[in-house]
Amino acid sequence: MRSPSTGRVEDSSSALFRSGPTASPVEGLRMAQAFAHEPVLAAEVVALFAPVPPGTVVDATVGGGGHAAALLSARPDLRVLGLDRDPDAVAASRRRLASFGDRAVVRHARFSDLGEVVAGAAAAPVSGVLFDLGVSSPQLDRVDRGFSYRADAPLDMRMDPTGGAGADELVNSASVDELTALFAANGEGRLARRIARAVVAARPLRTTGQLADVVAAAVPAPARRRGHPARRVFQALRIAVNDELGELAAALPVALDLLAQGGRLVVIAYHSGEDRLVKGAFAQAVTGGCTCPPGLPCVCGANPVHQLVFRGSRKATPEEVARNRRSESARLRAVERVAP
Repeated sequence: MRSPSTGRVEDSSSALFRSGPTASPVEGLRMAQAFAHEPVLAAEVVALFAPVPPGTVVDATVGGGGHAAALLSARPDLRVLGLDRDPDAVAASRRRLASFGDRAVVRHARFSDLGEVVAGAAAAPVSGVLFDLGVSSPQLDRVDRGFSYRADAPLDMRMDPTGGAGADELVNSASVDELTALFAANGEGRLARRIARAVVAARPLRTTGQLADVVAAAVPAPARRRGHPARRVFQALRIAVNDELGELAAALPVALDLLAQGGRLVVIAYHSGEDRLVKGAFAQAVTGGCTCPPGLPCVCGANPVHQLVFRGSRKATPEEVARNRRSESARLRAVERVAP
């Protein structure tokens, strides 16, 4: 998932759209190299979209273009409309997908722009929508982006650095209660208030290193055995800065409505907050919002038009986890539209 954009939607150079700004060849190559990473659960994603009808798959988190390239290679009758909030990802994926010509289009947009972008692109029929949520490895590896607690950099965490407030503003303005609630929602539990108080006492904080040191000092030694003490704090701040859960909640119903009959929505989530939203949206979709008691015939008039492709979630194989550690926490879910 990607951070809040300024609302600007950039056109790609595809023949399907008006031409827009592109990076220079040298700059584009540098960005593509910087954004090179292995897509999570790529084989599973390709297999899940194998039965969908010809049309457009919307890759709402196109990133470096790995999933999109795999889909386009496997299905010559599909097009991909890629979205991303990160300008570096947009540049990298455009370069990665250039060989597919007008079958691949990439736009700079956030999740809540999904319906507008699809309508403007005349992308119907929508055969599928893919979300690969969370922060990408290239974003973590770019020290200057401020996502990582392992290096000292400006406290930013915006996936779109061209607009919106960074993590420094949140860290230096939120109250103890607000920070406590934020940290608690991301797994800090009983330590959330202790960490929040330490952060407020140490303000102003301007760099990732300063924040990581404050969190580490506030966490008792036994709790540090769970991993780096700042991991959940940085995750909480990143999610808040980019309104990731709000953007996802707004996009899921739109994605479900966009699907043509036989189309599929596939989501890869990496933490419980994301996964709860996905499960809830899928449950609503497959019941049509039925309010009748479980086990009894529906009399409320609900008309479900979706069904689960499989129950529960799928995880990466041990072989993929060994090859790509980011896949370890991935949970994949899929739903299909079965009626007009």
